[in-house]
Amino acid sequence: MHTTMAAPSIPNLLSLRGGSRGGRGAGRGGSRRHGHASADAVIQDTDTDAAVSRLSAVGLGYLDDPYAGFFVSGPPTRRLPIINRGTYMRTRALDQVVGAFLAETRGQGPRQIISLGAGTDTRPFRALEWPHTDDLIYHELDFAETCRRKLHIVRSAPAMARQLEDVEAAESGSWSARPAKGPSEYHCHAGDLRDMPDRFAAAAGGMPASMRTDVPTLVLSECCLCYLTQRDSERVLSVFRDRMPRLAVVIYEPMPLDDAFGQVMVSNLRARSISMPSLERYRDVAGQEDRLRDAGFHAVGHATIKDAWERWVGGDERRRVDALEGLDEVEEWQLLAAHYVVVWGTKGGTWLAGLGQEAR
Repeated sequence: MHTTMAAPSIPNLLSLRGGSRGGRGAGRGGSRRHGHASADAVIQDTDTDAAVSRLSAVGLGYLDDPYAGFFVSGPPTRRLPIINRGTYMRTRALDQVVGAFLAETRGQGPRQIISLGAGTDTRPFRALEWPHTDDLIYHELDFAETCRRKLHIVRSAPAMARQLEDVEAAESGSWSARPAKGPSEYHCHAGDLRDMPDRFAAAAGGMPASMRTDVPTLVLSECCLCYLTQRDSERVLSVFRDRMPRLAVVIYEPMPLDDAFGQVMVSNLRARSISMPSLERYRDVAGQEDRLRDAGFHAVGHATIKDAWERWVGGDERRRVDALEGLDEVEEWQLLAAHYVVVWGTKGGTWLAGLGQEAR
């Protein structure tokens, strides 16, 4: 069915300052198709970095995430302040988009979120506890190894086992569960995203049985589609565009890549044997927005992480974060934050239209 690449990572943060400080979890393996195994394993390993960085941000008070510790082996590693702030802002910005979608579709019946290349993301477990999410259907798509590992963690951590009931697992690595608090649903789909269009097309109705086409849906790509070729990323978006009349998409990726700082980012990624082929075309904000317009979405918008910090985070919260630890690399942070973008578009609805408003 499904994905490539574990998603939630700011891939170059750990190499901008000469590598990560502290240990790194073992890679979790990868796809074995078409000779992609080694490249897939490298990209999956960025998810380990992300999990360690998430726990560092939680431990220092940037984020409130009771599930972060379950996805990290060994003692916590304290990241540099610029990494902690980057982790905080990536999480905060995407949580805001997800929250806006949920708020604006409230009262319309069930809503659905589909997260591509979800990795060890804890967002579904947090989101299923947010107010007004009793009718939420949450899907995650990733390699079978990742899905099985997530299931093992859920079953072995009492706090998570209590949250999810009626867990059903398939030999393929896919599994599903029902949140204890209400009638919502959680589904973890195992497979390779590059195969998804063909596998979905072969399924009855063109989609897995648990995936609805008649409800408002948000597709989330958090540093995932950027690892695919342009053709593959376009095919993935078309799967949802062609089947779901009420659809929103949000994409988080690095950009622009044409300036000096962007070239350093690309070089750092290349040194880690990571390439982002789809970014060769979508190299700046205009390219990212055109990508969604060309795919049939309207009401397209964007915010760089720098924009999100300045406009979406209120003054009191910015002061709280500033006080957590000293950030000496202010200019470097501003450069880095300006080189990651959240871009969104909708089809069949006006959700996310209020994302341009500033926080107070």
